[in-house]
Amino acid sequence: YGSTFLNFIDYQKPPVRLAAMMEIPNIFIYTHDSIGLGEDGPTHQPIEQLASMRAVPGLINLRPADANEVVEAWKIIMNLKREPATLVLSRQALPTIDRNKYHSAKGAAFGAYVIAGESDAFPDVIIMSTGSEVSICLEAFEILKSQSVKARVVSMPSWEIFEKQTQEYREKILPPQVKARVSVEAAASLGWERYTGLNGKNIAMKTFGASGAIKDLYEHFGFTPQKIAQAALEQFQKNRG
Repeated sequence: YGSTFLNFIDYQKPPVRLAAMMEIPNIFIYTHDSIGLGEDGPTHQPIEQLASMRAVPGLINLRPADANEVVEAWKIIMNLKREPATLVLSRQALPTIDRNKYHSAKGAAFGAYVIAGESDAFPDVIIMSTGSEVSICLEAFEILKSQSVKARVVSMPSWEIFEKQTQEYREKILPPQVKARVSVEAAASLGWERYTGLNGKNIAMKTFGASGAIKDLYEHFGFTPQKIAQAALEQFQKNRG
C-alpha cells in the first residue's frame, strides 16, 4: 500500500492505472480529500481527482463518511483479489454518526445504502452524498423532517461496488419513481448525473477551491445544511406530481 494527499494522485496516476490494468490488488490511501483542507488553499484541494479515479476501469474507490464506514471499507478492501482500491479520507475531524439514530454502516458493503429516512417507503426527495459531506446532509435531513418533508439520505462510499449490485437492490436504494434528487460532494459533479438525472441538483465544486477556514469555505461554496435542505425542497416542489 501507499499513501499521500488526494490531490497528488496526479503524480501517482501511472502506477494506479497499471495496477488496475494488471489486476493487482494494491491499496492506495489518500487523505486531505476536499476543500476542507482549508488554509492550504486550491493547490492542495482536490476537485477533479475523484471523477478521474472513477473513470479508471477496474479501480475500486471508497470514500467513507465516518469511522464506522472506514471499518466497512477495510472489510471490502481485504477481500479484493484482482482489483486495486483507493481509500479516500478527510483531513478535518468528522463526527462519528450516531447509528442508534441512523442506519447501520454495514450497508456500506453494498457501495450505497439508506443512512437516514425510511427504506421501505418512497421518499419525497433523495439526497445522496459521500465522505465528509454525508454528516452535513444528515443535518439537512433533520431540517426537512421538521418541515414534514420525507427525505432519504443515501451514503454512497463506492460507486463501483454499488454498480455491482443487482438492479433490484439499486432501485430499492434509488427508486426510479423518485425524480427529486440532490447530490452533495465537495468535488467536480462529473458523473453524478447518472444518479440525479439531468433535472436533478448537483451541489458540487464548479471552480478550484480557496484558502480560508473550513467553515467559511463550506459556506462560500454552498455545503451547508440550510442550502442542501433548500435545494432538496426545491427539487421536491418541482417534481411533485
